[in-house]
Amino acid sequence: MNLLFVCSENRLRSPTGEEVFSKYENINAIGCGTNSDAETTVSGDLIEWANIIFVMEKSHRNKVSKKFKDLLKDKKLVCLDIPDNYDRMDPVLIRLLENKVSRHVRLR
Repeated sequence: MNLLFVCSENRLRSPTGEEVFSKYENINAIGCGTNSDAETTVSGDLIEWANIIFVMEKSHRNKVSKKFKDLLKDKKLVCLDIPDNYDRMDPVLIRLLENKVSRHVRLR
């Protein structure tokens, strides 16, 4: 299963998602950002690659939906409602991600 994590700059939340979920068997995870200066910018190729797209905030969902409308037809787009209040790999952020993502993905 391919999971795409989207935040603004791909520096804190989405890289945490990538690192945490890449450790699970049968899961590939990539983090990206909506801003043009993101470490990795969300792209059509990443949207096509993903089985599920997890955005951190409603603003990310809106940007992704608007820019990639045609590519999202058969995709699951989930807003996790995780604000930009955490450092990269913050234990609280990790728990939030695991709890929220596990509602949509079977984790082993």
